[in-house]
Formats: sequence, C-alpha cells, structure tokens
Amino acid sequence: MVRMFLVRGMLVGIVAGLLSFGFLRIYGEPQVDRAIAFETQMEQAKAGEEAKGHQAMPGMQMPADEPELVSRPVQAGLGLFVAVIVYCVAFGGLFGLAFAFAYGRIPGALAPQALSALLAAMGFVAIYLVPNLKYPANPPSVGDPETIRVRTALYFVMIAISLAAMIGSASLKRLFVSRFGEWNANLMVAACYIVVVVVTGLLLPVVNEVPDQFPAAVLWNFRIASLGAQFIMWVTLGLLFGALTQRALAVERAANAGRA
Repeated sequence: MVRMFLVRGMLVGIVAGLLSFGFLRIYGEPQVDRAIAFETQMEQAKAGEEAKGHQAMPGMQMPADEPELVSRPVQAGLGLFVAVIVYCVAFGGLFGLAFAFAYGRIPGALAPQALSALLAAMGFVAIYLVPNLKYPANPPSVGDPETIRVRTALYFVMIAISLAAMIGSASLKRLFVSRFGEWNANLMVAACYIVVVVVTGLLLPVVNEVPDQFPAAVLWNFRIASLGAQFIMWVTLGLLFGALTQRALAVERAANAGRA
C-alpha cells in the first residue's frame, strides 16, 4: 500500500511538474531575463568605472570575462524543465508517503480526496508560504554570493521549524477535541502553529540584500511567479492524487464486495 501511494505521488508529481514548468516558462522566465539584464547593466557600469581607474594607472591589465558554463537558452529551457520535474516528482513521492502515514490516523475519518486536499494545503502553508514570508524568493541578481550558504541555511531552518510546528500542532488536535470540541480544537491548533512560526520569524535574523535601485516590479513579478508555481504544484498534488486514490479505493472495494 505504501509503495502504491509513493508511485502514485511521483506520477502525479510529473503532471504537476509539467504544469509548473509551463507557468514558469511563460511568466517566470521573463522576470529572470529582466533581473539578469539589470545585473548586466550594473556590472557594465562597474566595469566602466574600473576602466577609468586603469586608464589613470597605466600598465595594469583588465580582468578577463569569465566563460559562460551554461547558456541562457539552456537554463530557461532544458535546465528549467529538468529542475522542475525532479523537484515536483520528489515532492510528489514525499506527499504519497505522508498520505500513507496520515490515512486512517487523522480524527474524523476523512475521505481520501478530503485528506489529500488537507495535506496539500498544510504542505503549501508550512513548506512554502510561511518560510517565504520570512525569506522571500529573489531573482538571480539579488543577494551577495558570499552569503548564499548562510541564507540557504536560514531558509531551511525556517522550513524545518514551520513543518515541525505544523505536525506538532496537528498532533494536539485529538487532545483538544476531547476537551474543547471540534471547532475550538481547530482554532487552538491554528493558534499554536501561528505562535511558533511568529516567534521563530522574530528570532531568526533578517536578510535583505535587494539593491535599492532594483526594479520593484521585477522583484514583485518574480515572487508572484515563484508563488504561482508552488501553488500549481500543491493544488495538483492535492486534487489529482486525491481523485486517483479515491477512485482506486472505490474499485478495490467493489472488487472485494464482488468476491465476497
């Protein structure tokens, strides 16, 4: 059963990857091109200033341009496609494993479609939305290359704490329901999660390396593209995985009933 959910999640991840790739190719890549154009403009301006300095100091050689390892068309085409598909397939497999663990264990006896939608919503909030409120996605030209490891580590720390807070808060629901009822239990679970992530967000350091002259519209559109791609992936996982699982279980029950 677990293997079936894993494989199904990975297959649904392929569909999610194709949809996310299409969205990023149409809407996201133009924002990356604009960000790269801004970076190129800034580098040319800096190079111009250095050239003036070299003219004032004869005998010094200008630094050679670094060769481009992967061309921009390859990055925006095949590179983006492979990265998005691998990413979505990986998350699809993890989603299938999470569904296998949660199925039959969550109070309320949710149907497969409802459980799948609930897990997708929780995953989107805990893994992407909340961490990106603290450390939002930035275009390639934004950020100091020397701080990329620190920024990446902080981002993954925020994801880990957010996900742990989501799982921990949800595990308390059974205790809350027995004492305060279903509605109040849901409110208390949400409150526990919000308190943990807000405190974490306040304690973690702020990272703001966006240049003052960077176009605000490009930054906004890039972050919308990132949000849209993630939303497409999680919605596809939640709805398509749930529909396929619901249908498979219905067919299995009908077959068992027929044999009985």
